[in-house]
Amino acid sequence: MPRRAANHPDWVTTGSSVGGIIGDLRKTGGREDSTMASTGKRLSALSDEDLGRLLSLLKGADSVELKLTIPEGHHQSAVAALGMDPLQAQMRQVFFFDTPQLTLNGAGVVARARRIQGKGGDSVIKLRPVVPDQLPDSLRKSPNLVVEVDAMPGGTYVCSASLKGPGGIDDARQVAQGTRPIRKLFSKQQRAFFAEHAPEGIGLDDLSVLGPITLLKLKFAVAEYTRPLVAEMWFYPDGSRILELSTKCPPSQAFQVATESRGFLTGRGVDLSGEQQTKTSTALRYFSKQLAAASA
Repeated sequence: MPRRAANHPDWVTTGSSVGGIIGDLRKTGGREDSTMASTGKRLSALSDEDLGRLLSLLKGADSVELKLTIPEGHHQSAVAALGMDPLQAQMRQVFFFDTPQLTLNGAGVVARARRIQGKGGDSVIKLRPVVPDQLPDSLRKSPNLVVEVDAMPGGTYVCSASLKGPGGIDDARQVAQGTRPIRKLFSKQQRAFFAEHAPEGIGLDDLSVLGPITLLKLKFAVAEYTRPLVAEMWFYPDGSRILELSTKCPPSQAFQVATESRGFLTGRGVDLSGEQQTKTSTALRYFSKQLAAASA
């Protein structure tokens, strides 16, 4: 059974995570010092405890996703600076399932389904935070499980375990319309994973539909940068937007890719100083308030 690290909140914030190491480049104006050039990381910026925790998570993870949210006033300039073409983006809808009080989210469990233009749909039960080496072997070996460390500037990171399942293009829409039970979105394996970690007394069909959120996802490349990039623009019903840039890499390359990514984005004039937002948490808070207002 996966367990949370002691005193380990949902998103860990320190000045010495992968995101914090990206931030260390501010002190050198985007240039690497000799230590960083040879190692890809600034070991002096990490306490022994933080370094040990992070390296342990990285060792057990399947991948690392480095994420950055762009301040809303800088969306247009970032799109132009990176040569993104919105017409190449894929449209998606995301549906979350939780109680109006976000009880699942408070317990570190996320239930989600998506409709994906041109591909159909999928679903996921996600648990975070997790310690990878404490996951059961039977679950860890499942081809449907992905263990990933997400890191953002400002020293924030979290390790999650996502159990994925396929779905049809209209499955989540039918649930939102009330013609299909929520549990039918998830496989037997996902339902068992949910039951093991959800708060006692809460079943999938007890949850409310939160959403959908419409978003555009664009996978693209820039000539001077060797890694593929992903941009997601989430459109919230109140008119607000979140633009997130991300790239994935093997855990062994996390520090090096973080350094290279910051240098590249800074060189392109992309604003990296904005307050970081998480897409899921923002969506859950919005729809939770909407449900509360409707029931008042």
